[in-house]
Amino acid sequence: MQSASVHWAAGFGVIRHREETQRRINDVVARLRQEGVAGDGLDPFDVLIAADRLGSAAMWLAVHQVYAQAVHLDGRELTTVEFKIDPQGHLGGVLNMVPAYVGYLAANALTGHTRAWLMGQGHGVGAVDSTNVLVGNTTPVHAARYDVSDEGLGRFCRDFYSYALDDTGRQDSPVGSHVNAYTAGGLAEGGYLGFAELEYPHMPLLGERLVAFLSDGAFEEQRGSDWAPRWWRPFDSGLVAPIMIKNGRRIDQRTTMAQSGGTAWFVDHLRLNNFDPIVIDGTDPAAFAWAILEIERREEAAARSWADDPKPPYGLPLPYAVAVAPKGYGFYGAGTNPAHNLPLPGNPRFDPSSATTFHDSIRDLWVPPHELSPALARFAGHDRSSRPRERDHPLAVRNVRLEQVPATSARPVPEDRASGWRRADWPRSSPMDRIDAGFVATLRANPHLRPRVGNPDEMRSNRLLQTLDELHFRVTDPEAGLPESVDGAVITALNEEAVVAAGIANKGGINLVHTYEAFGTKMFGNLRQEIIFTAALAEAGRPTGWLSMPLCLTSHTWENGKNEQSHQDPSLAELLWGEVSHVARVLFPADANTAGELIAGVFQTNAQIWAIVAPKRDVPELFDPDEARRLLINGAIEVPFAGDRRDSADVVLTAVGAYQLHEVLRASARLAERGEPHRVVYMIEPARFRRARCAAEQAHLVPPETAGALYPASAPFRVFLSHTRPEPLLGLLGPLHTGRTTRALGYISRGGTLDVRGMLFVNEATWAHVLRAVAEVRGVDESEYLTEAEREALAGRRTPTDVI
Repeated sequence: MQSASVHWAAGFGVIRHREETQRRINDVVARLRQEGVAGDGLDPFDVLIAADRLGSAAMWLAVHQVYAQAVHLDGRELTTVEFKIDPQGHLGGVLNMVPAYVGYLAANALTGHTRAWLMGQGHGVGAVDSTNVLVGNTTPVHAARYDVSDEGLGRFCRDFYSYALDDTGRQDSPVGSHVNAYTAGGLAEGGYLGFAELEYPHMPLLGERLVAFLSDGAFEEQRGSDWAPRWWRPFDSGLVAPIMIKNGRRIDQRTTMAQSGGTAWFVDHLRLNNFDPIVIDGTDPAAFAWAILEIERREEAAARSWADDPKPPYGLPLPYAVAVAPKGYGFYGAGTNPAHNLPLPGNPRFDPSSATTFHDSIRDLWVPPHELSPALARFAGHDRSSRPRERDHPLAVRNVRLEQVPATSARPVPEDRASGWRRADWPRSSPMDRIDAGFVATLRANPHLRPRVGNPDEMRSNRLLQTLDELHFRVTDPEAGLPESVDGAVITALNEEAVVAAGIANKGGINLVHTYEAFGTKMFGNLRQEIIFTAALAEAGRPTGWLSMPLCLTSHTWENGKNEQSHQDPSLAELLWGEVSHVARVLFPADANTAGELIAGVFQTNAQIWAIVAPKRDVPELFDPDEARRLLINGAIEVPFAGDRRDSADVVLTAVGAYQLHEVLRASARLAERGEPHRVVYMIEPARFRRARCAAEQAHLVPPETAGALYPASAPFRVFLSHTRPEPLLGLLGPLHTGRTTRALGYISRGGTLDVRGMLFVNEATWAHVLRAVAEVRGVDESEYLTEAEREALAGRRTPTDVI
C-alpha cells in the first residue's frame, strides 16, 4: 500500500510539490513527531493530502463564484443559462489566496493551535469564504444559507455581487466583495490596501499566534511596513507570521518590485530592513503550512534567547515569507493582466469559446465527491485538540475591560466664574495635562492591559510627559539619558498612518494616539476602515469588545497660528462627523476638568474611537466636576454662570471648543450689559444632536427632551461658534437649525503666521463677530451691541488690535 507521504508527494490537479517543499515538509513532520505534537490527532501527511484536495476544490468553487450561478459537485458542465449575465470579482488574487488560507488551516490542524489570520488583500475574500463554506467554518448567517450541496453552493455563487436588496431595503447577500462582518474570523475589510502591513506586528498578545497575508501591491501603496521589526518583540507580543503573496501585478501593470529586480531584489530589501526572508512556492498549500511553522520556530528560538539574556542588544531579524506565484495560478490566463479580475476573453454566457475555456480550465480543479468528503472531514478535528474553530480565533473574540477605574483628578473651580474667569490670576491648566495624568492613572490601575501609544512627532510638545516617562519610546538602540527602551510602548514614526495603526491593532490592550490636529487627516483612511468594520460587526449581531481608543487632536487649529496655514486644519473632526456617531465620537473638552472626564470615560466603553480635540495650552478652568460629568452624559449643557435665562430669552449662543467658549462668554457679557436676555450653551459632542441614520446612532443621540430644554422653540435666534468650519456644523445640527434665524461661525480657511487672537479675527470668529451674527438673526442694527470702533474693525477700516 502506498504510504501517506508518497501519496502526498504526488500532488493533486494543479497543485504540485516541488522538491524543496518536499524536503521542508519531511523535516517539519519529523520534528513534530519528535516533539510529540499530535495536532488534531491525524497523521501529518493525511492532513496535507486533504489540504491539496481542499485547495483544489476551493479554487474550483472560487472560479464558479465569479462566473457561475449554479454548481455541480459531480463535475458535469454548466449549461449556458447557468453562467452569470454579469460576472464580477478579483479572481487572480482569490486564486492566489486559496493555497495560502488552506495552508493556514493545515498548520492549525498539524499543531492543534488555532491561529488568528489577517488578510491585507480584502478583495481576495472569495478564497476565504469558499474555503470556509466547504469546511463548515462559517458564521451563523453563512451557515443558514450555504451548505456543501449543489443548491447551497449555487446560492453561495449567486449571492456574490448579486446587488439584491431584502424586504427591509438592505443588502440581501451576506457575501461581500471584500472581507465583511459575515466573513468567519475576519478582522478588517482590507479595502484600504496597506493597513494590514502596518498593523500586524502590534496585534497578537503574548501567547497568541497570527498569520498575516500581505500584498506586494501594498508594498508600494503604503510605506511603513518595513518598520515591523522595529515594533515586534518576542517578550510582549504573540507570534506573527507575515507572508507576502508575491504575484507580481497591479491591476494594469507589473509592480515596482517586479520592475526593480523581482524576488531577489525584494529579498535583499528585506534583509536590509532587518527581516529574515524565506521564499516559498505560492501555489502550494503545504509550502504555506511549512512557512508558518518555520517562522514560529525561529521566533520561539529568539524568545528563548531573550529569556536567557534579559538585556541583549536588540537585533532580531523578523522572519518573513515571500510566496511567489503567477497571478491567478490554476486557471486560464495566469500571470497576465486580465488575471487580476476576469481572465476569460469573454463572458461564457454569451461566448461559446469562453465557455469551453472555462470548462477546460476547471477540469483539473474539480475534486470527485468520494475524495472531497473525507478531505473536508480532516479539517473538522477541533474537538480532538480542544481548540476553537478558526471563526473564533483569539483576535476575533476580544472582550476587554478595566479591572480598576481610577478616580478622575477633577478640581473645584472658583465661584465667581461669571466675572472672574478672565483675570490673570484665574486658575488655568492644560486639558492635555489632565488627559496625560488620567491615562497614566488608568495604566497603573490596570497592569493586565498591554499599552500602546501612537506618536507621530512631538510627544512632549503635546503635553504627554507622564505618559512618555511611564512607557518610553520603543527603539532598537536606546540612548542613555532619554526616555527610550527596547521594551517601550510608545510607537514613534514620522508617519501618521503607521502610528494610528499601532493603536488600532492593539485590540487586546489599552491605547492612546495623538497628533497635531492638522495632520490627523492622514490617519483618516485607517480610522474609517476600522469604524466601518466595527459598526458592521455590531449590526450583524457580532459586536467586538476592544477597549475604546482616545485619539487626541491637539496643537490644534487655533493654537497653531505661528506655523502657517498647513498647521491649521480641523478637517479630521469634520470627516469623522460623516461616519456613524456611535462608533466615531468627536468631543471638544472646554477645560481640564472636562478633558479629565473624557479620558476616564473613554476606557469605560468598548469599540469606539473618541477623537478628543483638546488644547495643549493652559486655559481657564470653567466647569466644576459635576458639570463636566453632565457634559459627557448629555452632550451639552447650559452654562450656569453665563446668560440671562428669563422666560423672554429668545437667543441661544452655543460654543463648540475651548477657545470658542471664551469668545461666546465675552459676547454674553456684552449682551448682559445691554440687558438682553439670552442663553449660553456649551456643546461637547455635537453629533449627538444630529438626525440619526440608523437605530444604533439613534440610541446614541441625546433624548429629545434634553435637546428641547437647551434649544426651546421660544428661542429661535441661534448662533453657533465652532472649532470647525461652520458649514459642516450646520449640516450636522440640522434638527436645531431654525432657518434664517440661525448662524454658524468658525474656521473659514484663513490663516498665516498669527496668534490665537489673530486666528480668531481673520476667521471672523471673535466675540464681536458673534454679536454681529446676533444682530443679523434678530434683524437689528449692529450698533445695538457694538461700538463704532468695533464696527469699523469688523468692517476692515481700522486695525482690530486693542479693539476686538
